[in-house]
Amino acid sequence: MSISLLLGFFWVLAATVVAMLPMRRQMVPGLVLLIAAPVLIGFIGYQHGAIFAVLGLFAFVSMFRNPLRYLWKRARGERPELPPELRR
Repeated sequence: MSISLLLGFFWVLAATVVAMLPMRRQMVPGLVLLIAAPVLIGFIGYQHGAIFAVLGLFAFVSMFRNPLRYLWKRARGERPELPPELRR
């Protein structure tokens, strides 16, 4: 098994554990996973080809669609509202 697939396996396990945490505790580890995913997807694409990178990208966008949507709106200058459990 290649190192990229092994890292991908551990990334999926970490994402599963983070998803089980209460919403307030998901922020920091979720951000780390959000930043690490494109690097890992690029590494998988480099070692195994573009089709696997595209499949990984689809899975990544599917899992992180709400945070990505929030970041997209912030980048466009909008002020999206956070869910009540994330407001301080």
